[in-house]
Amino acid sequence: MVARVDAAGPTGAVALVGTTASGKSALAMAVARHRGDVELVSVDSMSVYRGLDLATAKPTPADRALVPHHLIDLVDPDQEFTVAQFQRAAAEALAAIAGRGRRALLVGGTGLYLRSVVDGLELPGRWPAVAAELEAEADRPGGPAALHQRLAVLDPVAAARMNPTNRRRVVRALEVSLGSGRPFSSFGPGLEAYPPTPVALVGRPFEPAVVDQAIERRFAAWMAAGLLDEVRALAARPAGLSRTARQALGYRELLRHVEEGVPLEACVADAVRRTRTFARRQWAWFRRDPRIRWLGPGDDPVAVLDALLDRPPGPAPVPTAARPVGD
Repeated sequence: MVARVDAAGPTGAVALVGTTASGKSALAMAVARHRGDVELVSVDSMSVYRGLDLATAKPTPADRALVPHHLIDLVDPDQEFTVAQFQRAAAEALAAIAGRGRRALLVGGTGLYLRSVVDGLELPGRWPAVAAELEAEADRPGGPAALHQRLAVLDPVAAARMNPTNRRRVVRALEVSLGSGRPFSSFGPGLEAYPPTPVALVGRPFEPAVVDQAIERRFAAWMAAGLLDEVRALAARPAGLSRTARQALGYRELLRHVEEGVPLEACVADAVRRTRTFARRQWAWFRRDPRIRWLGPGDDPVAVLDALLDRPPGPAPVPTAARPVGD
């Protein structure tokens, strides 16, 4: 649960959202090349880590030389990185872009990170010692379910809003409840509310068959480009990888091959399967947001984004359709 800060969101900015492998980055680059005054702001929880390059689909060095990119390679992979840290870094980047008289186009698929920026979420603090104890409990057989039962006693409102199998959310809710001495749900109405925002939200609709094929092709290309060597180099780092970095899709599965000897073919298949599942979770997240203007088959995507980037300061326009295309 999170409260909201007044005057949320960077006025005049545009955010392009969608699932992994939906073509967001290519479209964003097309817009930036077309205009010449756009800087791209990554909204991806794993692109903040240095060394996690291929399977996070980071922009190429050539693209980064052509168009300024922000919020990429912020920390080493042995460090944890929080939503609050991202929110602060995003605010600084957006202020600097505005100060240069240029336009910001946010691009990415990490829903909570996006909401932290466009809605100015006020995030609860962190209690690492409490979180570590909870993670240890979650590692035990039946741990997540037991933690959810514990949360139901401390904060029944929060417990009712999350699936008992969603380990990350349950642990975070307990961390806040125990660390702050306040129920997690007391920090605000949560992410179920969608207040007005000055950020114009545009989405690429989810086409399951197209995205599924793109995920498989892309992972094969990453493997051919040296993803396994990248994972080996990360695993060999003296400082290791943080808990969060180890969960990055593609890296998590290939680390099982590198560190545990699981057959490579099985790890690759698992990575593709998990990424497809992740895309569906992203779609479920974004499709709930009524503020997103979903691109339709008759749209010129570059023209749509171009017009929104040129709009005068003020509230973001209301989407022309309340439901996602293809819903």
